[in-house]
Amino acid sequence: MKSVLVTGSNGQLGSELQQLAPLHPAFNFTFVTRAELDLSSTDAIRAWFADKHFDVIINCAAYTAVDKAETESDLAFAINATAVETLATIAKSQQCSLIHISTDYVFAGQNFKPYQETDPTDPQGVYGASKLAGEQALLSINPAQSVIIRTAWVYSTVGNNFVKTMLRLGKERDEVGVIYDQVGSPTSAGDLALAIISIIKHAKLQSLTGTEIYHYSNEGVCSWYDFAKAIFNFSGLECFVKPIETKDYPTPAKRPHYSLLNKAKLKHDFAITIPYWQDSLKACLNLLNGK
Repeated sequence: MKSVLVTGSNGQLGSELQQLAPLHPAFNFTFVTRAELDLSSTDAIRAWFADKHFDVIINCAAYTAVDKAETESDLAFAINATAVETLATIAKSQQCSLIHISTDYVFAGQNFKPYQETDPTDPQGVYGASKLAGEQALLSINPAQSVIIRTAWVYSTVGNNFVKTMLRLGKERDEVGVIYDQVGSPTSAGDLALAIISIIKHAKLQSLTGTEIYHYSNEGVCSWYDFAKAIFNFSGLECFVKPIETKDYPTPAKRPHYSLLNKAKLKHDFAITIPYWQDSLKACLNLLNGK
């Protein structure tokens, strides 16, 4: 039986993995929260691992406050970069796999076709820069049988996310303004969790001699405006969605205008079928709306 550690267990992805764990008895899962494993401290990480060994580490923990990162850069880099470097060093010394979750924010967001893993990176803010630094640290240490998964627009039934925010606003307001000139694809945390389980079960992972980058989001493409419209339509909420431009909704951190990810490499290497974003959104909304 393989032992699997999941960090950030109370987050969107960690929570989904907790739900899946009982369905996969071939793995012995250990879930840890931020309170149990402080990723902002290298000493704390090393001390926690001093008497523990795992076959797989799934790092779902991250500093994800995109706007706050602009003024909390030290904390963002500590969790998103330095901690990843420490985990990579531990993974290499223990000869275990490290599955690390990254983001579309490592790109400038100015592409005209879906980003491939080999496309140049150019983060436009502290959050993206810290996540890219984490990727680079992991690739530099290069533990075998490890992967970086870049994802985007993650939502689920837990935590704070766009879907839950729109549901709340749709019940409170008659009209809501949503950006239409940022394009990408939503990602169901449940679907991503299933993909991660498929990856750690697949023989391809065992054949990796180092660390590989992959992309994952749901299939299809939409703007945040389209996303909001779908949320209201599927939920039966009578709320008018007003399309607005990015310039009309200024934020401390710059967002990518285009963050569609090419998933061909992951689908090929791990034989994963990725659901269409609207189908996954409906499933999530059914749970949130008690259907």
